[in-house]
Amino acid sequence: MKLKITLLLFILISNQNIGQSQNQKTYASSITAEELKEKLYIYASDEFEGRETGDKGQKIAVEYLKEIYKKLGVKAAKADGNYFQNVPLVLVNPPKVSIKTDENSFNYYEDFISISDAKTDFIDSKDIVVVGYGIKDARYDDYEDLDVTDKIVVAIAGEPKNEDDTYLISGSKSISKWSNGRQELSSKRNAAKELGAKAFFLINESLFKRYATYYKSRDQREGESNLALDVSEKSMYGFLVSESMGAVLLKTNSLKIDFNQVNETVVSENVAAMIKGSEKPDEYIILSAHLDHVGMHDGEVFNGADDDGSGTVAILEIAEALKSAQENGEGPKRSVIFLHVTGEEKGLLGSQYYTDYDPIVPLSQTVANLNIDMIGRTDPKRKEGKRNYIYLIGSDKLSTDLHNLSEEVNTKYTNIELDYTYNDENDPNRFYYRSDHYNFAKNNIPIIFYFNGTHADYHKATDTPDKIEYDLLENRTRLVFYTAWELANRDDAVRVDKAVE
Repeated sequence: MKLKITLLLFILISNQNIGQSQNQKTYASSITAEELKEKLYIYASDEFEGRETGDKGQKIAVEYLKEIYKKLGVKAAKADGNYFQNVPLVLVNPPKVSIKTDENSFNYYEDFISISDAKTDFIDSKDIVVVGYGIKDARYDDYEDLDVTDKIVVAIAGEPKNEDDTYLISGSKSISKWSNGRQELSSKRNAAKELGAKAFFLINESLFKRYATYYKSRDQREGESNLALDVSEKSMYGFLVSESMGAVLLKTNSLKIDFNQVNETVVSENVAAMIKGSEKPDEYIILSAHLDHVGMHDGEVFNGADDDGSGTVAILEIAEALKSAQENGEGPKRSVIFLHVTGEEKGLLGSQYYTDYDPIVPLSQTVANLNIDMIGRTDPKRKEGKRNYIYLIGSDKLSTDLHNLSEEVNTKYTNIELDYTYNDENDPNRFYYRSDHYNFAKNNIPIIFYFNGTHADYHKATDTPDKIEYDLLENRTRLVFYTAWELANRDDAVRVDKAVE
Protein backbone atom coordinates (compact mmCIF):
# COMPACT_ATOMS: atom_id res chain seq x y z
CA MET A 1 0.00 0.00 0.00
CA LYS A 2 2.80 2.38 0.91
CA LEU A 3 4.44 1.73 -2.49
CA LYS A 4 1.18 2.56 -4.30
CA ILE A 5 0.77 5.84 -2.37
CA THR A 6 4.37 6.83 -3.10
CA LEU A 7 3.91 6.01 -6.77
CA LEU A 8 0.67 8.00 -6.88
CA LEU A 9 2.35 11.03 -5.29
CA PHE A 10 5.21 10.78 -7.79
CA ILE A 11 2.74 10.72 -10.70
CA LEU A 12 0.81 13.69 -9.31
CA ILE A 13 3.97 15.74 -8.81
CA SER A 14 5.29 14.77 -12.23
CA ASN A 15 1.99 15.74 -13.87
CA GLN A 16 2.01 19.05 -12.01
CA ASN A 17 5.55 19.83 -13.23
CA ILE A 18 4.62 18.82 -16.77
CA GLY A 19 1.59 21.11 -16.58
CA GLN A 20 3.71 24.01 -15.38
CA SER A 21 6.19 23.36 -18.17
CA GLN A 22 3.42 23.29 -20.75
CA ASN A 23 1.97 26.51 -19.38
CA GLN A 24 5.36 28.20 -19.60
CA LYS A 25 5.54 27.22 -23.24
CA THR A 26 2.04 28.57 -23.86
CA TYR A 27 2.94 31.97 -22.43
CA ALA A 28 6.31 32.01 -24.18
CA SER A 29 4.60 31.30 -27.50
CA SER A 30 2.79 34.64 -27.16
CA ILE A 31 6.19 36.31 -27.69
CA THR A 32 6.32 36.48 -31.46
CA ALA A 33 8.53 37.98 -34.13
CA GLU A 34 5.48 39.76 -35.55
CA GLU A 35 4.63 41.58 -32.31
CA LEU A 36 8.27 42.44 -31.62
CA LYS A 37 8.55 43.85 -35.13
CA GLU A 38 5.36 45.88 -34.80
CA LYS A 39 6.55 47.49 -31.57
CA LEU A 40 10.10 48.10 -32.78
CA TYR A 41 9.03 49.82 -35.99
CA ILE A 42 7.22 52.29 -33.76
CA TYR A 43 9.88 52.63 -31.06
CA ALA A 44 12.78 53.03 -33.53
CA SER A 45 10.87 55.30 -35.92
CA ASP A 46 11.97 58.81 -36.89
CA GLU A 47 9.14 60.17 -34.74
CA PHE A 48 11.18 59.27 -31.64
CA GLU A 49 14.12 61.38 -32.90
CA GLY A 50 16.76 58.96 -31.65
CA ARG A 51 15.63 59.14 -27.99
CA GLU A 52 18.43 61.45 -26.84
CA THR A 53 18.42 61.64 -23.03
CA GLY A 54 16.43 64.67 -21.87
CA ASP A 55 15.29 65.64 -25.38
CA LYS A 56 11.85 65.53 -27.03
CA GLY A 57 12.37 62.05 -28.47
CA GLN A 58 13.15 60.57 -25.07
CA LYS A 59 9.92 62.10 -23.70
CA ILE A 60 7.97 60.47 -26.54
CA ALA A 61 9.65 57.17 -25.68
CA VAL A 62 8.76 57.19 -21.99
CA GLU A 63 5.16 58.12 -22.75
CA TYR A 64 4.97 55.25 -25.23
CA LEU A 65 6.28 52.79 -22.63
CA LYS A 66 3.90 54.06 -19.98
CA GLU A 67 0.89 53.69 -22.27
CA ILE A 68 1.87 50.12 -23.20
CA TYR A 69 2.00 49.12 -19.53
CA LYS A 70 -1.31 50.84 -18.80
CA LYS A 71 -2.94 48.93 -21.69
CA LEU A 72 -1.51 45.66 -20.40
CA GLY A 73 -2.77 46.40 -16.90
CA VAL A 74 0.75 46.20 -15.49
CA LYS A 75 0.93 48.71 -12.65
CA ALA A 76 3.67 51.19 -11.87
CA ALA A 77 6.48 49.89 -9.67
CA LYS A 78 6.50 53.01 -7.52
CA ALA A 79 4.11 53.09 -4.57
CA ASP A 80 2.68 56.44 -5.67
CA GLY A 81 1.43 54.94 -8.94
CA ASN A 82 3.80 56.98 -11.12
CA TYR A 83 5.51 54.96 -13.85
CA PHE A 84 8.29 57.55 -14.05
CA GLN A 85 11.28 57.77 -11.73
CA ASN A 86 12.76 61.21 -12.18
CA VAL A 87 16.52 61.02 -12.66
CA PRO A 88 18.23 64.31 -11.78
CA LEU A 89 20.80 65.12 -14.45
CA VAL A 90 22.95 68.05 -15.40
CA LEU A 91 24.54 69.07 -18.66
CA VAL A 92 28.10 69.34 -17.47
CA ASN A 93 30.33 72.06 -18.78
CA PRO A 94 34.07 71.45 -18.37
CA PRO A 95 35.00 72.82 -14.94
CA LYS A 96 37.44 75.67 -14.63
CA VAL A 97 40.01 74.39 -12.17
CA SER A 98 43.20 75.92 -10.87
CA ILE A 99 45.52 73.79 -8.72
CA LYS A 100 48.66 75.24 -7.13
CA THR A 101 51.25 74.51 -4.51
CA ASP A 102 53.40 77.23 -2.99
CA GLU A 103 55.91 76.81 -5.83
CA ASN A 104 54.04 75.11 -8.70
CA SER A 105 50.91 75.57 -10.78
CA PHE A 106 49.35 72.93 -13.02
CA ASN A 107 47.40 72.90 -16.27
CA TYR A 108 44.13 71.17 -17.04
CA TYR A 109 44.42 68.35 -19.64
CA GLU A 110 48.25 68.59 -19.49
CA ASP A 111 48.74 67.76 -15.82
CA PHE A 112 45.36 66.75 -14.43
CA ILE A 113 41.65 66.28 -15.12
CA SER A 114 38.63 66.32 -12.86
CA ILE A 115 36.92 62.95 -12.47
CA SER A 116 34.02 64.03 -10.25
CA ASP A 117 31.16 66.45 -10.73
CA ALA A 118 31.33 68.75 -7.70
CA LYS A 119 30.15 72.15 -6.56
CA THR A 120 32.07 75.39 -6.96
CA ASP A 121 34.44 75.95 -4.05
CA PHE A 122 37.94 77.06 -3.05
CA ILE A 123 40.10 74.73 -0.98
CA ASP A 124 43.27 75.90 0.74
CA SER A 125 44.61 72.99 2.72
CA LYS A 126 47.73 71.83 4.51
CA ASP A 127 46.05 68.52 5.40
CA ILE A 128 47.48 66.30 2.69
CA VAL A 129 47.74 62.56 3.31
CA VAL A 130 49.70 60.24 1.01
CA VAL A 131 48.04 56.83 1.35
CA GLY A 132 50.23 54.60 -0.79
CA TYR A 133 48.08 52.69 -3.26
CA GLY A 134 44.86 54.03 -1.73
CA ILE A 135 43.45 50.54 -1.15
CA LYS A 136 41.03 49.61 1.60
CA ASP A 137 40.51 45.87 1.50
CA ALA A 138 40.18 43.08 4.06
CA ARG A 139 43.52 41.66 2.83
CA TYR A 140 45.35 44.96 2.57
CA ASP A 141 44.52 48.37 4.02
CA ASP A 142 46.44 51.56 3.26
CA TYR A 143 44.08 53.51 5.53
CA GLU A 144 44.73 51.53 8.70
CA ASP A 145 45.19 53.93 11.63
CA LEU A 146 44.75 56.94 9.29
CA ASP A 147 42.11 59.65 9.67
CA VAL A 148 41.49 61.35 6.32
CA THR A 149 38.30 63.18 7.26
CA ASP A 150 38.18 66.56 5.43
CA LYS A 151 41.71 66.00 4.16
CA ILE A 152 43.26 65.74 0.70
CA VAL A 153 44.22 62.17 -0.18
CA VAL A 154 46.98 61.31 -2.68
CA ALA A 155 47.30 57.71 -3.98
CA ILE A 156 49.60 56.01 -6.46
CA ALA A 157 48.74 53.54 -9.23
CA GLY A 158 48.71 49.78 -8.85
CA GLU A 159 48.54 47.32 -5.99
CA PRO A 160 51.02 45.33 -3.87
CA LYS A 161 52.65 42.05 -4.85
CA ASN A 162 54.01 39.10 -2.92
CA GLU A 163 57.63 38.00 -3.14
CA ASP A 164 56.68 35.32 -5.69
CA ASP A 165 55.32 38.06 -8.00
CA THR A 166 51.67 37.17 -7.37
CA TYR A 167 49.28 39.92 -6.37
CA LEU A 168 48.70 40.14 -2.64
CA ILE A 169 44.96 40.78 -2.85
CA SER A 170 44.04 38.17 -5.46
CA GLY A 171 46.72 35.69 -4.36
CA SER A 172 47.43 34.96 -8.02
CA LYS A 173 48.91 36.47 -11.18
CA SER A 174 45.57 38.20 -11.82
CA ILE A 175 45.09 41.83 -10.86
CA SER A 176 42.19 42.86 -8.66
CA LYS A 177 39.79 45.77 -9.12
CA TRP A 178 42.34 47.98 -7.35
CA SER A 179 44.55 48.19 -10.45
CA ASN A 180 42.12 47.39 -13.25
CA GLY A 181 41.74 50.59 -15.25
CA ARG A 182 38.41 52.31 -14.67
CA GLN A 183 37.69 50.03 -11.73
CA GLU A 184 40.91 51.18 -10.07
CA LEU A 185 39.89 54.80 -10.47
CA SER A 186 36.39 54.33 -9.06
CA SER A 187 37.41 51.90 -6.30
CA LYS A 188 40.18 54.10 -4.92
CA ARG A 189 38.15 57.30 -5.25
CA ASN A 190 35.16 55.70 -3.51
CA ALA A 191 37.31 54.38 -0.69
CA ALA A 192 38.61 57.88 0.01
CA LYS A 193 35.11 59.34 -0.25
CA GLU A 194 33.62 56.81 2.17
CA LEU A 195 36.32 57.69 4.70
CA GLY A 196 35.40 61.37 4.52
CA ALA A 197 38.19 62.80 2.35
CA LYS A 198 37.65 66.28 0.96
CA ALA A 199 39.57 65.65 -2.27
CA PHE A 200 41.30 62.73 -3.95
CA PHE A 201 44.23 62.55 -6.37
CA LEU A 202 45.24 59.37 -8.21
CA ILE A 203 48.69 59.35 -9.84
CA ASN A 204 48.43 57.06 -12.86
CA GLU A 205 50.32 58.14 -15.97
CA SER A 206 48.83 55.71 -18.48
CA LEU A 207 45.26 56.17 -17.26
CA PHE A 208 45.71 59.95 -17.18
CA LYS A 209 46.93 60.07 -20.78
CA ARG A 210 44.00 57.99 -21.94
CA TYR A 211 41.37 59.98 -20.06
CA ALA A 212 42.89 63.39 -20.74
CA THR A 213 42.94 62.77 -24.49
CA TYR A 214 39.32 61.65 -24.44
CA TYR A 215 38.13 64.47 -22.14
CA LYS A 216 39.84 67.14 -24.20
CA SER A 217 38.39 65.83 -27.44
CA ARG A 218 34.93 65.50 -25.92
CA ASP A 219 34.94 68.94 -24.31
CA GLN A 220 35.99 70.61 -27.56
CA ARG A 221 33.29 69.01 -29.70
CA GLU A 222 30.38 71.34 -30.21
CA GLY A 223 26.86 70.13 -29.62
CA GLU A 224 27.75 66.89 -27.84
CA SER A 225 25.94 66.41 -24.55
CA ASN A 226 28.02 65.55 -21.52
CA LEU A 227 25.45 64.47 -18.97
CA ALA A 228 25.99 63.46 -15.37
CA LEU A 229 23.87 62.69 -12.34
CA ASP A 230 23.05 65.85 -10.43
CA VAL A 231 24.54 64.69 -7.15
CA SER A 232 27.30 67.27 -6.80
CA GLU A 233 26.32 68.00 -3.21
CA LYS A 234 27.19 64.38 -2.40
CA SER A 235 30.35 64.31 -4.48
CA MET A 236 33.97 64.69 -3.58
CA TYR A 237 36.63 66.53 -5.57
CA GLY A 238 38.49 63.88 -7.53
CA PHE A 239 41.42 64.24 -9.92
CA LEU A 240 43.48 61.99 -12.15
CA VAL A 241 47.00 63.33 -12.53
CA SER A 242 50.16 62.79 -14.53
CA GLU A 243 53.31 61.28 -13.10
CA SER A 244 55.15 64.62 -13.16
CA MET A 245 52.39 66.38 -11.22
CA GLY A 246 52.17 63.39 -8.92
CA ALA A 247 55.84 63.69 -8.03
CA VAL A 248 55.14 67.18 -6.73
CA LEU A 249 52.01 66.12 -4.82
CA LEU A 250 53.90 63.37 -3.01
CA LYS A 251 56.23 65.95 -1.50
CA THR A 252 54.04 68.99 -0.98
CA ASN A 253 52.46 70.04 2.31
CA SER A 254 50.16 72.75 0.94
CA LEU A 255 47.64 72.75 -1.88
CA LYS A 256 45.17 75.28 -3.27
CA ILE A 257 42.25 74.10 -5.42
CA ASP A 258 40.00 76.67 -7.09
CA PHE A 259 37.08 74.68 -8.55
CA ASN A 260 34.38 76.40 -10.60
CA GLN A 261 31.52 74.35 -12.01
CA VAL A 262 28.51 75.75 -13.90
CA ASN A 263 25.98 73.15 -15.01
CA GLU A 264 22.56 73.16 -16.67
CA THR A 265 19.70 71.10 -15.25
CA VAL A 266 18.26 68.34 -17.46
CA VAL A 267 15.04 66.43 -16.77
CA SER A 268 14.92 62.74 -17.62
CA GLU A 269 13.11 59.62 -16.44
CA ASN A 270 13.38 55.91 -15.87
CA VAL A 271 10.19 53.93 -16.50
CA ALA A 272 9.33 51.18 -14.01
CA ALA A 273 6.36 48.80 -13.98
CA MET A 274 5.78 45.76 -11.81
CA ILE A 275 3.81 42.54 -11.58
CA LYS A 276 3.43 41.77 -7.89
CA GLY A 277 4.41 38.31 -6.74
CA SER A 278 1.65 35.98 -5.59
CA GLU A 279 3.62 34.23 -2.81
CA LYS A 280 6.87 36.15 -2.28
CA PRO A 281 5.96 39.74 -3.23
CA ASP A 282 8.89 41.21 -1.30
CA GLU A 283 11.48 39.40 -3.39
CA TYR A 284 12.18 41.02 -6.76
CA ILE A 285 13.47 40.06 -10.20
CA ILE A 286 14.43 43.09 -12.30
CA LEU A 287 14.40 42.99 -16.09
CA SER A 288 16.22 46.00 -17.52
CA ALA A 289 16.94 47.65 -20.86
CA HIS A 290 17.92 51.20 -21.68
CA LEU A 291 15.29 53.37 -23.32
CA ASP A 292 17.64 56.05 -24.70
CA HIS A 293 19.86 56.30 -27.75
CA VAL A 294 22.12 59.03 -29.18
CA GLY A 295 19.55 61.33 -30.80
CA MET A 296 20.03 63.26 -34.04
CA HIS A 297 23.21 64.46 -35.73
CA ASP A 298 23.43 66.71 -38.80
CA GLY A 299 19.72 66.26 -39.40
CA GLU A 300 19.88 62.45 -39.37
CA VAL A 301 17.95 60.36 -36.85
CA PHE A 302 19.99 57.69 -35.10
CA ASN A 303 17.08 55.29 -34.56
CA GLY A 304 18.83 52.77 -32.28
CA ALA A 305 16.74 49.80 -33.39
CA ASP A 306 19.20 47.25 -32.04
CA ASP A 307 20.70 49.60 -29.42
CA ASP A 308 18.51 49.27 -27.47
CA GLY A 309 15.15 49.19 -29.16
CA SER A 310 15.54 45.41 -29.34
CA GLY A 311 15.94 45.07 -25.57
CA THR A 312 13.12 47.52 -24.92
CA VAL A 313 10.50 45.69 -26.99
CA ALA A 314 11.72 42.36 -25.61
CA ILE A 315 10.84 43.51 -22.10
CA LEU A 316 7.41 44.70 -23.26
CA GLU A 317 6.68 41.27 -24.75
CA ILE A 318 7.89 39.48 -21.61
CA ALA A 319 5.69 41.74 -19.49
CA GLU A 320 2.68 40.85 -21.65
CA ALA A 321 3.38 37.12 -21.29
CA LEU A 322 3.84 37.30 -17.51
CA LYS A 323 0.71 39.41 -17.15
CA SER A 324 -1.28 36.73 -19.00
CA ALA A 325 0.09 34.16 -16.55
CA GLN A 326 -0.92 36.33 -13.61
CA GLU A 327 -4.44 36.77 -14.95
CA ASN A 328 -4.72 32.98 -15.20
CA GLY A 329 -3.60 32.60 -11.59
CA GLU A 330 -0.25 31.11 -12.56
CA GLY A 331 2.32 33.41 -11.02
CA PRO A 332 4.81 34.84 -10.86
CA LYS A 333 5.46 33.94 -7.22
CA ARG A 334 8.10 36.66 -6.84
CA SER A 335 7.57 40.23 -8.01
CA VAL A 336 8.97 41.14 -11.43
CA ILE A 337 10.00 44.73 -12.19
CA PHE A 338 10.29 45.94 -15.78
CA LEU A 339 12.85 48.73 -15.61
CA HIS A 340 13.59 50.93 -18.63
CA VAL A 341 16.51 53.16 -17.75
CA THR A 342 17.58 56.48 -19.21
CA GLY A 343 21.05 57.86 -19.84
CA GLU A 344 22.80 54.56 -20.55
CA GLU A 345 24.58 56.12 -23.51
CA LYS A 346 25.82 58.89 -21.22
CA GLY A 347 27.46 56.56 -18.71
CA LEU A 348 24.82 54.17 -17.26
CA LEU A 349 23.26 57.14 -15.48
CA GLY A 350 19.67 55.92 -15.07
CA SER A 351 20.67 52.57 -13.63
CA GLN A 352 23.31 54.19 -11.43
CA TYR A 353 20.71 56.55 -10.02
CA TYR A 354 18.41 53.60 -9.38
CA THR A 355 21.00 51.46 -7.57
CA ASP A 356 23.12 54.12 -5.85
CA TYR A 357 20.62 56.80 -4.89
CA ASP A 358 16.96 55.85 -5.18
CA PRO A 359 16.14 52.13 -5.52
CA ILE A 360 12.40 51.65 -5.87
CA VAL A 361 12.63 48.38 -3.93
CA PRO A 362 15.39 47.41 -1.49
CA LEU A 363 18.55 46.11 -3.16
CA SER A 364 18.81 43.55 -0.35
CA GLN A 365 15.52 42.03 -1.55
CA THR A 366 16.47 42.09 -5.23
CA VAL A 367 17.18 38.51 -6.26
CA ALA A 368 18.61 39.06 -9.75
CA ASN A 369 18.86 41.43 -12.71
CA LEU A 370 18.47 40.26 -16.29
CA ASN A 371 19.72 43.05 -18.55
CA ILE A 372 19.02 43.14 -22.29
CA ASP A 373 21.08 45.41 -24.52
CA MET A 374 21.22 44.67 -28.28
CA ILE A 375 19.71 41.26 -29.06
CA GLY A 376 18.34 41.75 -32.58
CA ARG A 377 21.35 41.27 -34.85
CA THR A 378 24.35 38.99 -35.42
CA ASP A 379 27.99 39.80 -34.82
CA PRO A 380 29.92 39.87 -38.13
CA LYS A 381 33.13 39.06 -36.22
CA ARG A 382 31.66 35.74 -35.08
CA LYS A 383 32.88 33.28 -37.73
CA GLU A 384 32.00 29.97 -36.08
CA GLY A 385 28.99 28.50 -34.31
CA LYS A 386 25.23 28.61 -34.78
CA ARG A 387 23.38 31.57 -36.20
CA ASN A 388 20.99 31.07 -33.30
CA TYR A 389 23.31 32.28 -30.52
CA ILE A 390 23.51 34.90 -27.79
CA TYR A 391 26.48 36.28 -25.88
CA LEU A 392 26.00 35.81 -22.14
CA ILE A 393 28.04 38.01 -19.83
CA GLY A 394 28.22 37.87 -16.05
CA SER A 395 25.99 34.87 -15.34
CA ASP A 396 28.69 33.15 -13.26
CA LYS A 397 30.31 36.19 -11.66
CA LEU A 398 28.27 36.27 -8.45
CA SER A 399 26.03 33.22 -8.35
CA THR A 400 26.69 29.62 -9.36
CA ASP A 401 22.95 29.01 -8.97
CA LEU A 402 22.10 31.66 -11.55
CA HIS A 403 24.59 30.35 -14.08
CA ASN A 404 23.37 26.77 -13.70
CA LEU A 405 19.74 27.87 -13.88
CA SER A 406 20.45 29.80 -17.08
CA GLU A 407 22.10 26.80 -18.71
CA GLU A 408 19.34 24.40 -17.66
CA VAL A 409 16.54 26.68 -18.86
CA ASN A 410 18.19 27.07 -22.25
CA THR A 411 18.73 23.34 -22.64
CA LYS A 412 15.13 22.61 -21.70
CA TYR A 413 13.33 25.26 -23.73
CA THR A 414 15.28 27.24 -26.33
CA ASN A 415 18.50 25.47 -27.30
CA ILE A 416 20.27 28.70 -28.23
CA GLU A 417 24.06 28.55 -28.41
CA LEU A 418 25.23 30.40 -25.29
CA ASP A 419 28.47 32.10 -26.22
CA TYR A 420 30.70 33.24 -23.33
CA THR A 421 33.36 34.92 -25.49
CA TYR A 422 33.01 38.24 -23.67
CA ASN A 423 32.38 36.84 -20.20
CA ASP A 424 35.66 38.22 -18.89
CA GLU A 425 36.14 41.38 -16.83
CA ASN A 426 39.56 41.80 -18.44
CA ASP A 427 38.30 41.56 -22.01
CA PRO A 428 39.60 44.63 -23.90
CA ASN A 429 36.05 45.46 -25.03
CA ARG A 430 35.05 45.70 -21.34
CA PHE A 431 31.43 44.78 -22.14
CA TYR A 432 30.93 43.59 -18.56
CA TYR A 433 31.22 47.23 -17.45
CA ARG A 434 29.39 48.85 -20.36
CA SER A 435 25.71 48.24 -19.78
CA ASP A 436 23.24 48.74 -16.97
CA HIS A 437 23.64 45.32 -15.33
CA TYR A 438 26.99 46.49 -13.95
CA ASN A 439 25.36 48.88 -11.47
CA PHE A 440 23.46 45.90 -10.03
CA ALA A 441 26.49 43.60 -10.10
CA LYS A 442 28.64 46.04 -8.15
CA ASN A 443 25.97 45.83 -5.42
CA ASN A 444 26.29 42.00 -5.32
CA ILE A 445 23.03 41.38 -7.17
CA PRO A 446 23.43 38.42 -9.55
CA ILE A 447 23.10 39.46 -13.20
CA ILE A 448 22.95 38.16 -16.72
CA PHE A 449 23.71 40.47 -19.64
CA TYR A 450 22.19 39.35 -22.96
CA PHE A 451 24.02 40.80 -25.98
CA ASN A 452 24.46 40.06 -29.69
CA GLY A 453 27.73 41.96 -30.15
CA THR A 454 28.42 45.10 -32.14
CA HIS A 455 28.15 45.56 -35.90
CA ALA A 456 28.77 48.13 -38.63
CA ASP A 457 25.58 50.05 -37.74
CA TYR A 458 26.43 50.44 -34.03
CA HIS A 459 25.85 54.09 -33.02
CA LYS A 460 25.10 55.08 -36.60
CA ALA A 461 22.02 56.36 -38.39
CA THR A 462 21.87 53.00 -40.15
CA ASP A 463 20.81 51.08 -37.01
CA THR A 464 17.24 50.75 -38.32
CA PRO A 465 14.42 48.24 -37.67
CA ASP A 466 14.57 46.74 -41.17
CA LYS A 467 17.97 45.21 -40.27
CA ILE A 468 16.75 43.35 -37.21
CA GLU A 469 16.63 39.55 -37.51
CA TYR A 470 13.24 39.05 -35.92
CA ASP A 471 13.37 35.26 -35.65
CA LEU A 472 16.54 35.62 -33.53
CA LEU A 473 14.95 38.42 -31.51
CA GLU A 474 11.98 36.14 -30.79
CA ASN A 475 14.20 33.22 -29.69
CA ARG A 476 16.35 35.39 -27.46
CA THR A 477 13.38 37.14 -25.88
CA ARG A 478 11.84 33.76 -25.08
CA LEU A 479 15.11 32.68 -23.43
CA VAL A 480 14.97 35.72 -21.14
CA PHE A 481 11.30 35.02 -20.43
CA TYR A 482 11.97 31.39 -19.43
CA THR A 483 14.90 32.48 -17.24
CA ALA A 484 12.81 35.17 -15.55
CA TRP A 485 9.96 32.67 -15.06
CA GLU A 486 12.27 30.20 -13.32
CA LEU A 487 13.82 32.90 -11.15
CA ALA A 488 10.41 34.18 -10.15
CA ASN A 489 8.83 30.79 -9.43
CA ARG A 490 11.57 28.51 -8.01
CA ASP A 491 11.32 27.65 -4.30
CA ASP A 492 14.60 29.25 -3.22
CA ALA A 493 16.12 32.47 -4.48
CA VAL A 494 19.44 32.06 -6.28
CA ARG A 495 22.33 32.37 -3.83
CA VAL A 496 25.22 34.81 -4.01
CA ASP A 497 28.31 32.69 -3.46
CA LYS A 498 30.93 34.92 -5.12
CA ALA A 499 30.29 38.32 -3.55
CA VAL A 500 32.42 41.29 -4.59
CA GLU A 501 34.22 42.70 -1.57
